[in-house]
Amino acid sequence: MSGRGLRPVTGRPARRLLPGDPVQRHQMLRVRGRSVAWVPPLVLLIGIMAIDYNTARDFRIISWLVLVPGIAAAICGVWGTAAFAVLSTTTYVVGDSVLPNEYQAGSADLMLSAIGGVLATLACAIRVRGEARMLHMRDVADTIRRTVLRPLPSPWGGLDHAAVYLTADVEAAVGGDFYDVQPGPQGTRVLIGDVQGKGLGAVEAAAALLGTFREAAFHEPDLAVVAERLETRMRRHTGHLSALGRDDNDRFATAVLLSFPANDSTALESVVFGHEPPLLVGPSGVRQLPPGGALPLGLGELIGGSGPPVVLCSRLAPGETVLLTTDGVTEARDGVGAFYPLAEEVARGVAADPRLTDPHRLVAYVRDGTLRHSGGRLADDTTVFAVRRTDG
Repeated sequence: MSGRGLRPVTGRPARRLLPGDPVQRHQMLRVRGRSVAWVPPLVLLIGIMAIDYNTARDFRIISWLVLVPGIAAAICGVWGTAAFAVLSTTTYVVGDSVLPNEYQAGSADLMLSAIGGVLATLACAIRVRGEARMLHMRDVADTIRRTVLRPLPSPWGGLDHAAVYLTADVEAAVGGDFYDVQPGPQGTRVLIGDVQGKGLGAVEAAAALLGTFREAAFHEPDLAVVAERLETRMRRHTGHLSALGRDDNDRFATAVLLSFPANDSTALESVVFGHEPPLLVGPSGVRQLPPGGALPLGLGELIGGSGPPVVLCSRLAPGETVLLTTDGVTEARDGVGAFYPLAEEVARGVAADPRLTDPHRLVAYVRDGTLRHSGGRLADDTTVFAVRRTDG
């Protein structure tokens, strides 16, 4: 698969629409900005009357008009549904009295049509209220997402970047994966990580680490000190949870901390906290950064007294992009349980199309490959993040 024709990717987490998503449904029922939700129930009403008019008296279906407000209740607003309830009942009265067939449906079916219209209107009101509540909760979730994973300008801090973030829980806007870019006087620092576990507890830990990173990465000249600050923050966070009596106080986080020094355009400093090492993707191929020896954040006390983590120094070739992923990519399995071969797939893609080193193309390629390999079933939050220095 080449990088040609891939959909553009921004720095925002991607949203996967749920079945029956109200926003998606309303978009489908609009043409040139105008709602056409009234068309299906109106066509149904006209169709019922046309069939009833052209069939014999032994096949009277005028009572089927009760279906019209029911269809309207599923796609129209409350007032639209009420209008169709009145229209279908009125049409029933007029049609039953003037149609040429001898058989008359009678008052019982008329009452059925009227009661059906009332019930449909009430059901529509409940549906609209539920959709409003769902959209409100989505706004709350989006606010949380923007707070934890703030929108990043592109380029930012001398880096071109692109990201894809898919949560395993399709109803959630954010999970335990996190990433950020922080420019500062010493250069630009990048952080990506994955908090162990799921749920709001993982989001809390991710927010705590990102807050510390944004401050330390700007003020601290030494990347090792930034790494120490992150380790301390994770321990403080779990200690706070212990004091509250929470049972999720044993969390830790794998992470990769990078630095692009301002005074050296080819240098790359890295600290890997038990995370999958980044890949350097360039026109000449794919290579992996050294894994390092740091434990995941929050577990550093297991080797207490060993000093700050070792900062690894590497050199970037011209045009190389740093590709960072979480285990939602590397642990994606196909139908027979085989893991997604990230490095091999990226190397194959770059060989077919050298333009794949562009961050936006690269993250789109990895996203599509991961979803294809796993059949769209993500077992964990999935983040794909790519950065490279801007020209000049």
